[in-house]
Amino acid sequence: MIVTPKIRGFICTTAHPEGCAANVQSQIDYVKSKPALSAPPKKVLVIGASTGYGLASRIVPAFGGGAATIGVFFEKPGVENKTGSAGWYNSVAFEESAAKEGLYAKSFNGDAFSGEIKDEVIAAIKADLGQIDCIVYSLASPRRTDPTDGETYKSVLKPIGAPYTQKNINTDTGEVNCISIEPASDDEIAHTVKVMGGEDWELWIKALADAGVLADNFKTVAYSYIGPDLTYQIYTNGTIGRAKEHLEESAARMNTQFGDATAYVSVNKALVTQASSAIPVVPLYISLLYKVMKEQDLHEGTIEQIERLFTDHLASGGTPTVDERGRIRIDDWEMSEPVQKAVAEAWEKVTTENLSDLSDFSGYKKEFLRLFGFGLEGVDYEKDTKTEKPLPSLS
Repeated sequence: MIVTPKIRGFICTTAHPEGCAANVQSQIDYVKSKPALSAPPKKVLVIGASTGYGLASRIVPAFGGGAATIGVFFEKPGVENKTGSAGWYNSVAFEESAAKEGLYAKSFNGDAFSGEIKDEVIAAIKADLGQIDCIVYSLASPRRTDPTDGETYKSVLKPIGAPYTQKNINTDTGEVNCISIEPASDDEIAHTVKVMGGEDWELWIKALADAGVLADNFKTVAYSYIGPDLTYQIYTNGTIGRAKEHLEESAARMNTQFGDATAYVSVNKALVTQASSAIPVVPLYISLLYKVMKEQDLHEGTIEQIERLFTDHLASGGTPTVDERGRIRIDDWEMSEPVQKAVAEAWEKVTTENLSDLSDFSGYKKEFLRLFGFGLEGVDYEKDTKTEKPLPSLS
């Protein structure tokens, strides 16, 4: 089958198996080009492990520190003449590369919010690893079924308290326009917190603790974002921001229960991911940000961000450096005054006509396609490719 990108809104409905493998390999190669982690975790569970920050969080400890890893995700395998999801092909590529280097890697494909998947993961830890010393929580799902009451909650991307009007970009056409979003209802806020807050993170840690599979002095981290003033109303002060506040509260509760220096929220940089592409305003901001950070030689992708997170904070042999609210900040380069000043100036000026001059929208589009395995060097996209790719640990 010849696989080509089919884009619908902020998603691509196809993924290229060899392209995804090349994307994973490029990240592995980057990690292996860096010094080995000095005090790495050795048994790592990544919840939400198939794309973006979660995938990078599996690659870094495995190929930078020799860690055994377990990944949990919900992805679609390919069948004959129909591609699977990018996350499926990423995970196949990761496991195949791990096997070549003698690294333990096991994956679970299913609803990470469910009790059943938690039980299956715990059984595998007991059978294969005994205990784990690092848990990364990187889920980005639009909905969640609560295992306690069976109700399904759906998240929304809305401001709170008042309508929000701001510049935006149509990523299909490259048109800079304006978008207006009505505020969320109380129910929508509550639902978003149920889906994107820290409740399930806490349930995972509780289940692991109750099962006796957490190592002494284990660490756990979940990912967040803050961003600049211009996106505050849709992000930090919106429904997502309310969920991220709950995430921080969850970390605080776990630190009370398990001891300080156990649970962390890492505030990461704005990057092109499947999740960020769905948030209004953010793609235009990222396009401007990429141009500025590349010009200032500060640009990082997901793998560079997570390699820095582990090197400086999670695998440094010491206690992570945190801000006044106890958060790890690897968005520090993005939020520096020179970067934000330049982005703010470009934001005021940007229009459809000058978009290519003021932004790196072309880079944004390339990064978006890379998420689905397209545009990778060395991949022959005119060649027939097999869409059925078994995941070794699930075969």
